[in-house]
Amino acid sequence: MLDDTRILTDIVNGQLQQVSWVIPNGTNSDHAGSTATTGGPSWVASIVNAVGNSSYWADTAIVVTWDDWGGWYDHVPPPKVISDGTSWGSGYVYGFRVPLIVISPYAKAGYISHVDHDFGSILNLIEKTFGLASLGYADAYADDLSDCFDFTQAPITFKTINAPQNAAYFLNDKRPKTDPDDD
Repeated sequence: MLDDTRILTDIVNGQLQQVSWVIPNGTNSDHAGSTATTGGPSWVASIVNAVGNSSYWADTAIVVTWDDWGGWYDHVPPPKVISDGTSWGSGYVYGFRVPLIVISPYAKAGYISHVDHDFGSILNLIEKTFGLASLGYADAYADDLSDCFDFTQAPITFKTINAPQNAAYFLNDKRPKTDPDDD
């Protein structure tokens, strides 16, 4: 497990990779039902603020999502899954919706998407952005989140997110790190 705060030091040191997949440790997870943590929202805000207040803001897209639905009520039933045994989607089961937030100077402000996005949509966006071939599974059939962006608009000026804890808190946090809850 890599140091989950490395993203913060990479931003400050101008060493942020073109694609960074960031997962908090269990101590700072925002996993539903966890009573051991309250740092999740501040942890996300610290990363977004670090990017937003750096030169990276001009050409970065941050996609925030959760790994499961958290047990909260959702009035929209999951899409029906094809179960003919041969078509794409047979055995690829959609579940309850999870939140997805797109943060970028070119994100549509206040936009609520009505497109059925997929975790593969994030990968599809990366593949299209960098001219990479599809891995051929979920990404091949997912959209690329393009409805969330408007590249003709004037870039949105970043506004710092107020949070109880900031990047310095997480960089200096000496609590034992735990694995993220990924079940």
